[in-house]
Amino acid sequence: MAKQIQGIMHCPCGREKILANGLCASCYTLKRQDAEYFGGLREAVLERDGNRCRVCDAPGGRKREMIVHHRVVGKSVLHLMIALCPGCHAKVHRTKAVLKEWPVLLLELWREQHPTGHEQTMLDFTTRKRPARLVPLSENREQNG
Repeated sequence: MAKQIQGIMHCPCGREKILANGLCASCYTLKRQDAEYFGGLREAVLERDGNRCRVCDAPGGRKREMIVHHRVVGKSVLHLMIALCPGCHAKVHRTKAVLKEWPVLLLELWREQHPTGHEQTMLDFTTRKRPARLVPLSENREQNG
């Protein structure tokens, strides 16, 4: 766990201030969250997925830049979790209607989160009502124009 550098105790991340279990406050919180929210499988998911987004293949860089997404809410099982970049994760959760073609995996993840969601593959610009009557913005323009 903790390393000793020249007689001083350090967290594995390099910070000097140790909170508990040989970890600094940040690492301790992350380890607790991993156990609580991911059943201790977060690191295994990231390792399996090569610390890259499974949709767009973006690299994760630091470990906390990549999000581990539960395909079934609250179920921490390795095959039901997937590594996503913040952009793809936001699309899965925050997009209310699909307006363009997405990669197959992203569309599948979106459908899991939004089973009754609206999928629109093209925009329809056909007019169904009579257009509004043109109204001049000012009387001067009507007289000058």
